Amino acid sequence: MSKIPVYFMPGLAASSSIFERIDLPKDTFEIHLLEWFQPENQETLTNYAKRMAEKVVHENAVLLGVSFGGILVQEMAQFLELRKLIIVSSVKSNTELPRRMKIAKTTLAYKLVPTGLLQDVEKLVKYAFGDVMKQRLKLYEQFLHLRNKEYLDWAIEQVVCWDRIKVDANVIHIHGDADEVFPSKNIKSFINVKGGTHLMILNRFRWFNQNLPKIILE
Repeated sequence: MSKIPVYFMPGLAASSSIFERIDLPKDTFEIHLLEWFQPENQETLTNYAKRMAEKVVHENAVLLGVSFGGILVQEMAQFLELRKLIIVSSVKSNTELPRRMKIAKTTLAYKLVPTGLLQDVEKLVKYAFGDVMKQRLKLYEQFLHLRNKEYLDWAIEQVVCWDRIKVDANVIHIHGDADEVFPSKNIKSFINVKGGTHLMILNRFRWFNQNLPKIILE
């Protein structure tokens, strides 16, 4: 029996190393990791998704995306024949975005985010106040893949201005009830990971290793 190809798409600016602790049975599954690349000038999310979809070289693959990666894989799905489409710590339409992001879209406040700071996370860590913030910035430093301002400005705009209203019925949504970026109170129909935060792909990897195989196979 041929193995089931599972493609993983990380979150905004993150590298595929966020999946390093995900371990699926090797006799059944074959893991493939996708990485963000630089968008073209004023590129639409649809066009970017089409280019990323070209990197999925297997038919009937499983596509899993985290956070903004979850938004992207839903756009990629229109160009692919998939076995399963799974999103983690993400949203299925712009109606599930938190109120602050909807306000940011209306007021264009998202354009004021100082994305240039993320290019030098090392300096941010040095000046961060509090151990929790320092730990979080250390994580970002470890897992950031694309730090340049052009990508970050583009990515934030794609999230805040995502125009999907109708939910794709095929999406399997895994979400933590302690997610601080996309609060679960705004999310409909999801597999609840109790106590799971926005970073649960990192710190709740055992849950995924235990549950992903049966979610994919059922």
